[in-house]
Amino acid sequence: MATEPLPIYMWSLLAFAGWTLLVLIGAVGVYRWHRILTGQQAIRTFRSDKIEGADWYRRAMNAHRNCVENIALYAPLVFLAWAAGIRQGLINTLAIVVIGARVAQSITHIGFVETNVTTALRFALFLVQVLCFIVIGWIVVNSTPVRVLNV
Repeated sequence: MATEPLPIYMWSLLAFAGWTLLVLIGAVGVYRWHRILTGQQAIRTFRSDKIEGADWYRRAMNAHRNCVENIALYAPLVFLAWAAGIRQGLINTLAIVVIGARVAQSITHIGFVETNVTTALRFALFLVQVLCFIVIGWIVVNSTPVRVLNV
């Protein structure tokens, strides 16, 4: 039984999830466990309602939260595209743009002190993602016939 290969946009969802985990483990987790294992901080002191610590760590927490918030918007679009039978075309290009902008936004967020320039860049990268989400949604809506259930 042959199965068709996954379209790029499905792989991009996996990449998005992987990037979200990488930000969590590579930035947030490393910072926390380093502080815990070196005795600088007790594990109980990492509160979810009040982010404290180095400036880059606080930005990493925000970058991770941004990833989680946005994958929740992206995943349904990808699954609906798959369900609609869309396998190629513009949606794959948009998926690559989404991942590129997401990674660049996270790196900018974590790696650079917040200034007007870095904040504007992060917003521009976020806006690129939102516009891609809108176009993907438009493609899905326009490729799927509306069916009304007879009750």
